[in-house]
Amino acid sequence: MTKEIDYEEAIRQLENIVHKMESEDLDIDELATELKTAQKLIKLCKARLTKTDEEIKKILEEDNL
Repeated sequence: MTKEIDYEEAIRQLENIVHKMESEDLDIDELATELKTAQKLIKLCKARLTKTDEEIKKILEEDNL
């Protein structure tokens, strides 16, 4: 995950990882790698959602002035 990805792509990758885990298509080594990737993707998504939430609140506060 060296290049910056957008929120939608991160969600698609997370869904793919979940699908692999549910279908038991991963061996133990792949599982560890996929879990690390999922952790990074979740962190990225959370940061994007937090940033967007803050921007929306700021816009709404400015509108109420």
